[in-house]
Amino acid sequence: MALETCFQVSTMAAATSRVCVLNGHHSFSSKEKGLKLSAHSRLSSSSPPPYFSSSSSLSHSVNQKGLRSRIVCKAREAVDEVLVVTESTWENEVIASEKPVLVDFWAPWCGPCRMIAPVIEDLAKTYAGKLVCYKVNTDDCPNIATRYGIRSIPTVLFFKNGEKKESVIGAVPLSTLTTAIEKYI
Repeated sequence: MALETCFQVSTMAAATSRVCVLNGHHSFSSKEKGLKLSAHSRLSSSSPPPYFSSSSSLSHSVNQKGLRSRIVCKAREAVDEVLVVTESTWENEVIASEKPVLVDFWAPWCGPCRMIAPVIEDLAKTYAGKLVCYKVNTDDCPNIATRYGIRSIPTVLFFKNGEKKESVIGAVPLSTLTTAIEKYI
């Protein structure tokens, strides 16, 4: 799961200058539960910090000291790993996804499937926040494979708005999958 980074920015007016205090908070996946990091630094507020962007989620509040705070979350729903999807989660995770979805159909005994796995993982990291990557073990979920006519593995399917858009069969190079992804993001 992607590292979710939130910055809390508190500003206060001083007699001669304005000060901006940045507190970084990192939330980790369930594997790293309980681990929290905080970073503290001071920035001049004459120009916005470099991590501010129009796509960031912002919320404003005033704390007890009268400081105005802004929470900036840039990686709110970015997933940078390949997640497992099953027959019970297929509809919610793939079909109902608001983002384009890449689904890798594989099996543990398949050599070419193991060869393409690092490529899929790299794509998940490269396109985190723009594309969601899943893998389906065809031995564990034969009904999904049958529904989409999977006869060879590895097969990568691309979905957008719940519809199958394209399939790529075999252990293909990164460039082939990147070309297909660029059509849908």
